[in-house]
Amino acid sequence: MKMSGREFLDWPNKAITLLGMSGVGKTTLAYKLPASKWFHYSGDYRIGTKYLDEPILDNIKRQAMQVEFLRDLLRSDSIYIASNITVHNLAPVASFLGKIGRADLGGLSVEEFKHRQRLHREAEIGAMKDVADFIEKAQQIYGYEHFVNDAGGSICELDDDDAISVLAENTVILYIEADAEMEKIMIQRAIDHPKPMYYQERFLDEQLAAYLTETGLAGPGEIVPDDFVRWIFPRQLEHRRPLYQSIADDYGYTIDARATEQIEDEKDFLELIAAAMA
Repeated sequence: MKMSGREFLDWPNKAITLLGMSGVGKTTLAYKLPASKWFHYSGDYRIGTKYLDEPILDNIKRQAMQVEFLRDLLRSDSIYIASNITVHNLAPVASFLGKIGRADLGGLSVEEFKHRQRLHREAEIGAMKDVADFIEKAQQIYGYEHFVNDAGGSICELDDDDAISVLAENTVILYIEADAEMEKIMIQRAIDHPKPMYYQERFLDEQLAAYLTETGLAGPGEIVPDDFVRWIFPRQLEHRRPLYQSIADDYGYTIDARATEQIEDEKDFLELIAAAMA
């Protein structure tokens, strides 16, 4: 949604989508807005609680069934398993995505990994298409004035025009752009704590082939899962950067991630957006 800074400031019921790499500060920024006025929509939370709820639970149960004590209790309905996904705890979604590599280290086969990646892609598309309905719910049911969509880092890789159109037609899209120094911090964070990520399939195939060539491993089954995630993250960041920028250029605006760190309240936030629009 394109508009002037003045039009944005005068907009009575603001709706914003925050776009950028995981770790760039989208969620932190969203929580600087007053909770009494802003409905916080987490794309990852919606993915985990609606679209991937059953696959996530099935994966947990599959692991539990390998333990004889738990298997007997589950089969006799003596216990039940539930995932405790919250906006601040999305670990069940990450554990479902998993990592490619050695089975003895918790790694997945390429076939299973891609299956889960495709499920995640469809889930994220669904979660973004739900934004329009949730803007209406936020106002009419819950009484919130404004709406902020804390989108997942992989939204730029969905290749789904309908999902992007929903966001562009109903929200102001803001790409939070990291500078080189911040990207170094994000890379180091990924090295220290490698987390599962979504990859475009073509990109994954290219990088997987390059990694096997570089390391001399015979196949994906020999990969140490965390090592591959550490290796691919800087390349993933490089891959996503122009995709984010393209969405911002076509449908929204770019704001400096460093500038968002200086925001203290709602007034600062709105003025920063209006300045970007100018």
